[in-house]
Amino acid sequence: MSFDKKLDALVARHAEVNRAISNPDLLKGGEFAKLSKEYSDLTPIVETALALRAATQELEDARALINGKDADMRELALDEKAQLDKLIPKLTQDLQIALLPKDEADTKNAILEVRAGTGGDEAALFAADLFRMYQRFAELQGWKFEVLEVSDSALGGYKDASASIAGKNVFQKLKFESGVHRVQRVPATETQGRIHTSAATVAVLPEAEDVDVQINENDLRVDVFRSSGPGGQSVNTTDSAVRIVHIPTGVTVQCQDEKSQHKNKAKAMKILRARIYDAEYQKREAERSAARKGQVGSGDRSERIRTYNYPQGRVTDHRINMTSYNLDAVMEGSGLAQFCDALISNDQAEKLATLKE
Repeated sequence: MSFDKKLDALVARHAEVNRAISNPDLLKGGEFAKLSKEYSDLTPIVETALALRAATQELEDARALINGKDADMRELALDEKAQLDKLIPKLTQDLQIALLPKDEADTKNAILEVRAGTGGDEAALFAADLFRMYQRFAELQGWKFEVLEVSDSALGGYKDASASIAGKNVFQKLKFESGVHRVQRVPATETQGRIHTSAATVAVLPEAEDVDVQINENDLRVDVFRSSGPGGQSVNTTDSAVRIVHIPTGVTVQCQDEKSQHKNKAKAMKILRARIYDAEYQKREAERSAARKGQVGSGDRSERIRTYNYPQGRVTDHRINMTSYNLDAVMEGSGLAQFCDALISNDQAEKLATLKE
């Protein structure tokens, strides 16, 4: 099917779906919700396609006026042509991006997991800094950030921490944050002022709904125990902490932040469901990307993706060779958006290049 015929089909389908949802009484079951989502997905594509066609027609009209005998109209047409020569390529690229195959997980909420890597106490302090960076970034985006589990280190860092992030297109914005983040700085415990290199691992998992992952209760081993804080001090006096093992996959999740066993189990199940869904998601993505020559990293969480150099105030993303000398803004959350947006744009460009090959 030619590009124009494909657009004609999309415009016709958009009108058809619009007529259908205009009469919800005629729809059965969950058809209205399904068609409403389809209409919402098609609308920006159709609007961009119609805008491109209108601009293309206007360009033809402008060219006709330029070749005409009216000098005044020729001047106006030349100005219009100059504007359209800039607008049409942008609309074309926007339409191509809108037509790219969608990642089904992009609209989902996410589970964020940050773990201290090599570097001992300094790595744990850096893990805590990263976790707070994502929390601030979420707040700036208007997302809801709910801490699920935190395991403190002796100096106030995080051995590991997890959170649920809910909002518009959370996973799409954060999915390229998965990987090893490296820090170069003088640790607070360093007496001779030497720069140390430490690391923390970030995992961003699409949050799974019940319909995404079916978990059989018989496949779970649930253990309850007494929560404990640093040094083994009792946090509470009841067996409220919960550890859940998914026997078929071996995935293990533990939550003890809440005083309620029920709440800890609910949080643990949320993380467990996300990890199981993510394993299947990563498998599918690996199969899809195998045919792609270029991609934003391999998705492997053992891959070093970014370095935060404090003496130079520099943050470098190694996948797209992007460097910012505004480290403070990045760590405060406001400067992180430029990396997220650049990674998304690079991924789209790689996909477009693949389609054109």
